[in-house]
Amino acid sequence: MERRSFLKKAAVGASAGALAAPALAQSQPTLNWRLASSFPKSLDTIFGAAEIFSKRVSELTNGKFNIRVFAGGEIVPALQVIDAVQAGTVEVGHTASYYYFGKDPTFAFDCAVPFGLTSRQQTAWLLQGGGMQLMRDFFRDYGVMNFVGGNTGTQMGGWFRKEINTVQDISGLKIRIGGYGGRVMAKLGAVPQQIAGGDVYPSLEKGTIDAAEWVGPYDDEKLGFYKVAPYYYSPGWWEPGAQLSFFIGTKQWETLPKEYQAAVEAASYEAHVVMQAEYDARNPAALARLLRNGVKLRYFSKEIMEACSKAADEVNEAEAAKNPKFKKIYEPWKRFRQDQNQWDSVAEAPMQNFMISRKST
Repeated sequence: MERRSFLKKAAVGASAGALAAPALAQSQPTLNWRLASSFPKSLDTIFGAAEIFSKRVSELTNGKFNIRVFAGGEIVPALQVIDAVQAGTVEVGHTASYYYFGKDPTFAFDCAVPFGLTSRQQTAWLLQGGGMQLMRDFFRDYGVMNFVGGNTGTQMGGWFRKEINTVQDISGLKIRIGGYGGRVMAKLGAVPQQIAGGDVYPSLEKGTIDAAEWVGPYDDEKLGFYKVAPYYYSPGWWEPGAQLSFFIGTKQWETLPKEYQAAVEAASYEAHVVMQAEYDARNPAALARLLRNGVKLRYFSKEIMEACSKAADEVNEAEAAKNPKFKKIYEPWKRFRQDQNQWDSVAEAPMQNFMISRKST
């Protein structure tokens, strides 16, 4: 009798447990948000980060929280994504913060600053070096919250119609260059242009610009720049570790259940890691294909690198002197960069340099 009673109670308990999870899921609201990307669908790695983010948010919330991804220009222009999030036109944006440096150069710290942090250093600064809190304090004034959304790694220096051998060759050069790096180029006499990804090729083809930088071999091959500008330069000193970010309106974020907020953060981390891994895996083969197609790989001379580095320091110091928001982030960021570079010189750089120089076995 006691055994039968125990089994009956156990069965009832098991049934209640089985119902608990669905009941919990049903208690959460069904949300359908929209995400505006700054990038075309053809760039499957950088645009794909938003798709990974969206998919994981849905999976982590049992399909209750769905975010539909739209490519640059489908809802809002590619370079107005943060504005759209601010205005509530869309709930989420995926973009490069330095596109908005015209509002305030401080935006660039969330993405890339010339001669700044590598991808690993940028992630370390944000997640462990106090950078995330500094950036969120800054973005609060714009009514948005930032979440890591991928990193390209160190980018290439771009495509040029003619060789760039001296600093004088930069003077008068019309170059598509994103973000804060354009200010440094302008200090050296270039004429920077901020052009969305889908419009770069026709501008280069028509001669509206003399040069253009984008990301690296995998994306650049897709965009076909090698067909109209044969010289491919390295490195992209203005983007040593260009980070993308997801942006959500602060008020929208505050309305989310805690479980949905956790899903957003977890999904952003996954998209962040996957983007870098995809670029690292795909760039070598893409570069090999470009070289077989006659691309002429070049490196900026030491003279050019030194001049650009000096100009970058001067631009940063001048901005810090007049912009308190910039200075608030720049000073601790600069110290973090110095510490990181000193540490990298001890282990990372010597190991990498040896592996690059050693003969294949």
